[in-house]
Amino acid sequence: MRISKLRYFFPLGLLISLLLDGIFSNLFAANFFQVSSSIESRLIVVWLVMALCFGEIDHPYLWSIIAGAIFDAYYTGIIGPMIMLLPLIVYLTLLMFRFFTPSFIVVLLICLIDITVITFLFYGIFSLISYTDASVATFIGETLGPTLAYNLAAFVILYLPLKKFFEHFSQNRSA
Repeated sequence: MRISKLRYFFPLGLLISLLLDGIFSNLFAANFFQVSSSIESRLIVVWLVMALCFGEIDHPYLWSIIAGAIFDAYYTGIIGPMIMLLPLIVYLTLLMFRFFTPSFIVVLLICLIDITVITFLFYGIFSLISYTDASVATFIGETLGPTLAYNLAAFVILYLPLKKFFEHFSQNRSA
């Protein structure tokens, strides 16, 4: 029986991307969270999209639920939003990926759609439980736009290294 090294690297990378989201938000808090804008780092979504598009991932829904639970417990203190949203992102990515062949533009657009969906639904959930009172227009202009711009830049920087990583470890299997 052959076991992929990606079986071990994928969850580790998922945890690292989850931690990097918090680390970057903390390190660059003065730049990310200003009066006129707020940027949410979504490297975990970039990692998931790249893994689903270029890797052979076992149990992506299970890993997304685990990552969502860690995110909720550590960052929000409310168990539930990311536990529901990350598996939804996995589903949407796999659904969109069935209709397209992976290329830079296709994966970029899938990633931007996923980040838009997760950020907008996160806002909706937090509006429902009165954690935020920002209007939709304010949210789009001050949070969604800057969040997409930041994560677009992160995607462009990470695309080639992550693509090579997932392709290498998905093709090379060891006994």
